[in-house]
Formats: sequence, C-alpha cells, structure tokens
Amino acid sequence: MAEQQSGEGRVTHESHGHVLKIVIDNVAKRNSFSPEMMEQLSDAFTLLENSSDYRVGVLSAAGDHFTAGLDMPKFFGPNARPRQRKEDNVDPFGLGKRCRKPVVTAVQGVVYTIGIEMMLAGDIVIAADTARFCQMEAKRGIAPLAGGHFRFLTRAGWGDAMYHLLLCDEFNAERACLIGLVQEVVPAGQQVERAMEVAALIAKNAPLGIQVTKEGALKYIEAAERAGIDFIPTIRARVLGTEDAKEGIRSFVERRPAVFQGR
Repeated sequence: MAEQQSGEGRVTHESHGHVLKIVIDNVAKRNSFSPEMMEQLSDAFTLLENSSDYRVGVLSAAGDHFTAGLDMPKFFGPNARPRQRKEDNVDPFGLGKRCRKPVVTAVQGVVYTIGIEMMLAGDIVIAADTARFCQMEAKRGIAPLAGGHFRFLTRAGWGDAMYHLLLCDEFNAERACLIGLVQEVVPAGQQVERAMEVAALIAKNAPLGIQVTKEGALKYIEAAERAGIDFIPTIRARVLGTEDAKEGIRSFVERRPAVFQGR
C-alpha cells in the first residue's frame, strides 16, 4: 500500500496487477473529505491515468460507509482551506481532466453528495445492499457543484433525476440500481471483492480497445456535459455567498434543521 501523509483522514492506493485499488480512509468521520484527502484522491487517479502498469481503477472506502461528503466547514466555513488541484492532475469528478481508463466504484452505507458525483464520474458501480444515497446539497443551502446536476440526469433520466435532486431524499441500493445509478447490488461486505473481480475481467481485454470505447462513448455526451460544467460557476455565484448557504453551514455545525429564507 502506498504511504500517504498522516492526518484526520487519507486516501491510499494498492497495486493488484493491472488494477489500481484506491481506498478512502477517514472512518471516524464517515469518510468525509478534507481538502488534503481530495488532493490525495486526485494524485491516485493521476497515477492510474499515467502508469502503463494499470488498466483499470477501483475506487472503494474503508469502514461501513463510502462517504458522507465534504467536511463542509473545511471547504466553505470561515476558516476554510481548500486546495487547488495540481496542474495536469486528473479531476476525480471528471469536470476537468478526466481519467481515460475505466473506473469501477464500490459503495456501501452512506453515499452522500460528492459520493454520488464521484461514482457517476466513473463507469460502473457495485453497491452493497446497505448503501444509502442522497444528493442533499440544497438541504445545506447550496447545490450540487461536482457534476450531480447533469450526470444524475444522464444515468437516471429527467423524472427520476429531478425526483431525487429536488426532494433531496435518501434512497436505497435497490432504487439506485432500478434507475441506473448502480449496476450490481451485492450483500454488504462483498462490494469491494466484486468490484475487483469486475475490474480484473475488464483488465483482461485489450487496453487500447477499452480506452477508446470509453472515449468514444464520452464523445457522444461531451457537448451536453460541457454545457453542464460551464454552468457550475453560475451555480456557485447563485448559492455560495447567500444567507441560506451560511445558515446551511451553521445548521450543520450546530446539528439542527436549517431554516432557509431564499436569500
């Protein structure tokens, strides 16, 4: 396993032949992401992208949960310390430089906000039957900022996408599979093993053939995705400086329901 800097959480990676396994590890905080962890995740995806040894990536998480999302005060609070992604690094959300190699994501337990956006930036999702999904940003006074507003639509269709994006409700793995966000549901504890099996099967195929297949599929939807990506600065401008966004952060820190005013 690759050694990473110590801290509240970390992202590590392991080599399994032609498969690079990436592990989110901040169990004490339900694998919530700090800016440092986000940087480590980008580094791991960049290793997958640049190394000829690896043909497929598997994104997984330690513990009972995939991720509760961002550690919000560290990104949006008064003492926030976000980091800029390194130039030419892969963007784990596929909004900037996208990984050209296949990515299989294994999820379990809580899969909130950026967890959904991260898995939708990949290609195949294996979910434990314990998985619980929620795109809840609007409950925090903001909105999806990492691709959920258009990739949810691409996978699920307008009605199902709007149902969950606007309700900000929690739904289970069976529902996620029904609407196309997830490809397989397995008993809890088997999701990483199954994702590794799927990745190994993909890795047996011709690497260039697999990569160009993914690239060709992306060409089909890249114009629509570009429009969605280009709209993100507008979303940020509309929500991040508002009183509702401040209330969302306060309510999260104070562990109480938010009271929004629409301003």
